[in-house]
Order: sequence, then structure tokens, then C-alpha cells
Amino acid sequence: MGDNPMLKFVGTSQDYPLKRGANERAHDFAEISKTFLLEKAEEQASRCSQCGVPYCSTHCPLHNHIPDWLRLTAEGRLREAYELSNATSTMPEICGRICPQDRLCEGNCVIEFSGHGSVTIGSVEKFITDTAWKEGWVEPLVSGKARGQSVGIIGAGPAGLTTAEYLRVAGYDVHVYDRHDRAGGLLTYGIPGFKLEKDVVMRRVQRLKDGGIVFHESFEVGKDATMEQLRHKHDAILIATGVYKARDIKAPGVGASGVVAALDYLNASNRAGFGDAVPGHEDGSLLAKDKHVVVIGGGDTAMDCVRTAIRQGAKSVKCLYRRDRDNMPGSQREVQNAEEEGVEFVWLSAPVAFEGGTQVSGVKAVKMRLGQPDASGRRAPEPEPGSEFTLEADLVIKALGYDPEELPKLFGADDLSVTRWGTLRVDHKTMMTSVDGVFAAGDIVRGASLVVWAIRDGRDVTEHMHNRKSVV
Repeated sequence: MGDNPMLKFVGTSQDYPLKRGANERAHDFAEISKTFLLEKAEEQASRCSQCGVPYCSTHCPLHNHIPDWLRLTAEGRLREAYELSNATSTMPEICGRICPQDRLCEGNCVIEFSGHGSVTIGSVEKFITDTAWKEGWVEPLVSGKARGQSVGIIGAGPAGLTTAEYLRVAGYDVHVYDRHDRAGGLLTYGIPGFKLEKDVVMRRVQRLKDGGIVFHESFEVGKDATMEQLRHKHDAILIATGVYKARDIKAPGVGASGVVAALDYLNASNRAGFGDAVPGHEDGSLLAKDKHVVVIGGGDTAMDCVRTAIRQGAKSVKCLYRRDRDNMPGSQREVQNAEEEGVEFVWLSAPVAFEGGTQVSGVKAVKMRLGQPDASGRRAPEPEPGSEFTLEADLVIKALGYDPEELPKLFGADDLSVTRWGTLRVDHKTMMTSVDGVFAAGDIVRGASLVVWAIRDGRDVTEHMHNRKSVV
């Protein structure tokens, strides 16, 4: 036992990389946590119990070989650890930063159940791949033997990028079409820099470009080319657009100036971080500086919004959520980070109207109580009669989640079948849509979900596309 580099969890306590102080980090968009030092990464990796049934791996959508690369890290074999981590994930350093580990691998760690605190898997994963980039271990993308066939991928988010990488390695000509001027999808324009610095995303994209994948940025399918034209150009198509249609609130005054969608707000902030000219910042409509801000919602997008508003210099930032803390969908770590930075949470409260006429001046809300479980099993919120109150607000951000856009209409492809939720209908054995040779993956199939699930879908659909007879 004394010579065993693992099983140190009894004598070594759980530890995470140091976070910058709240007062310091609340004034910039740099990542809030410092990276592990080598010795600390090895120490935390050594806490892994090497259990025979690794729940961390089974609860990871990618089924990463977590105990194995933790052991390699503890033994100082970092390059091997990186290679094993990279074998199942196209962007492990990104997952290490933004995955909700408390709900996935770390939340299901065996020693977490025993009361010792989980292994800090995400931080070690981030450290391994950041080290690989620094040391030059991340190898260029090299195409396999040319097949003389091409694939068109619509959407440059994690599902599309993952598929593009694997198909290029398999020897296909790969073209990626995206309506934004930079690839990455929500990794680029949705997630703030304090969670995911943009150079981390851009170096991944650049590696794909250097590997011969052709990116058509600022390209809108339905305007710049029809779906039918792309089908004639390529041997197969993947739709991986994600879901971008913001869910709205049905309440009086919702159309007032100052009531904005979360993605519009985050997009503007991220563009400013790139140095782009942002009209919404120039006229103040998408800027929180010197404003009383109310964010409506309880997911990770809401957490991104409240923490962005703090960094933009808001007078006050409140998060209005209709359930309690224990029943919110967002990461508890993100809630803690937000509270440290000065965000006030108004639990069990829901908006009923927006006051102020043409320019919002406040959110009229009502207190809620949790009643009987709904169809999903969660206790449904019910309004408390006579409990109305008003929150002062110059800027209200709606962060209620996303629904699919009407792709058949946008793409001019009426033969694309959708579900009653608006997601693309696929044959789950092949991941092919109702249109022959057109596949779909990621959020546009499963609805708004996690980056790690998009990567998993990208990995799975690659196999199906590769095995299709007309694309072999």
C-alpha cells in the first residue's frame, strides 16, 4: 500500500486549483481558476480509488478512461495520460473547463459517496491537455488516404467540429458551413471567457483548418445555398446547428426596450472580447454598466448572464428563479461563484409583468411554492396568492433556455421531418434524417443539452456516415 501511487484519498484531502479572489476576477473576463501545478495534479490524481466499476466513466457521456489517465498522471506519465484522454474526446481541455462535473463524473465518484470528496477530475483533465498544448504533444490533424468523397457539415459547434475532425482523419474532404463569422458555435459566442477563454477554442479550430478542413463562415443555408444545392455538392450532409431560438415569457410589457434575450446579450459580450465593434455596447442596449440587472432563469446560461453583468459594472444583479436552490438545473458551483462575485438570488419567484412602458423600469414578480411533482418528476411551482413584489430593473435578461429554429423553413427543405418539439427526427440506429444522405447530431436532435453530449453525438454520427454505402 505504501508504494502504491494511488488510493491516497484517506490521507489526502480534496483540493481544487486556486480561484482568484472574487473582487479581482469580477473586473475581467479571464478564467477564474488558476491551473494546477504538476505536483498538485499528481497529488489529486493519486486520490483515485481505481475502483473495479468506475462510475466516473459510466456517467461520462464519452466514457472517458478516467481512472486510467488519473493513474498515469499520478505516476508522472503525462504524455501518456494526454494521449489516453484524447483518444475518446476531441476537446478534453474544453470539457475539463465547462462540463458540469458535479453532475457527471465527479458527482458519481465512489469516494464522493464515501464522504472523502470526489477526485477533481475536470481540473486534472484540463491540466493534462493544457500541458500537451504547451509541450507540443498535440499533433497536427493529418488526413487519411483520400477517398475522393466529400461531406458537408452545417454548424461549427462541438458536434460539427468533432464529426469534421474524425471524417477528415478517415480521408474525406470536409466542408463546414456556419452562419457566424467565427467557428465554435456557443463555445465561441455563448460561453463567457471567464469559463472558457476564447484562444482555447480558436486553437482547436485552427488545428482543423490547418488539417485541410474547409470552413465557410458567415454562410447561411437557405440564403447562400439551398439544402438541395449542398446535397448535390457533397456525398453526405450533417446538420449540427444546435438550438438557438430563445424561449420567451408571456407577460405584459415583455416587448419593452431593455428586455433582451440571453444569447443576444452573451453574443455581444463575447464579440467585444474579440475586439469587434458591437452596436449593442455602443448604444448601451446590451451592456449592463451602471444598470440594475435582473436575469430570469436558473440554468447555466442564466449563471453566465449574471456573472457577465457583474463584470460589466452593473449597479446590482439579481437572478429570479421560480424554484429553490435545490431544484435549479444550473451547476451549484456556478451559483457559488456568482454569489461570491455579488449576485443576489431571488428564489421561488416568477415574473408576471414588466413595468415602465416603452423602457423597462422594473420586474413585477410573485412568490412561488413547490407543489406536486409534474410529468418530469420535479415539483411544480405554484404562485402564492397576494405575494406580488417589484424588483427595480434597467436591463432584464431572459435566460429560459432554447428551442430549435424552424429548419425546414430556414433551409427550404420541406422534406426534413421534425418532432413535436421542433427537433429533427432521425432514425436512431443510423442518425439519418427523413432525407436520404442527410444526418443530424447534437442539440438539434436531443434538444438543448451539454457540450459533452454534442461531442459524443459527433463521434457516433461519424461512424454511421462512414458506414453508409454511398459514402464509403
